[in-house]
Amino acid sequence: MAAVTIRNLSEEAHRALKVRAAQHNRSAEAEMRAILEAAVRPEGRLRLGTALSEMSRKIGLTNADVEALEQGRDARPAEPMRFE
Repeated sequence: MAAVTIRNLSEEAHRALKVRAAQHNRSAEAEMRAILEAAVRPEGRLRLGTALSEMSRKIGLTNADVEALEQGRDARPAEPMRFE
């Protein structure tokens, strides 16, 4: 797991962080982790897999359709036509 050092944090911010941590019954370090997680991984973020799955359901894509697409992708391409 990564370690982070925060330099030059004001005394006011450090004190407020300790108060906030106490309000949530956790250490200042645990509070900082929670703040950072919430900032970089918000709940409403777009999840690509979920979005693609929902889109597939809306258009009626079935497992058989996906299998057909996979078979087409895996098939060897035909020899190119040569004109001489």
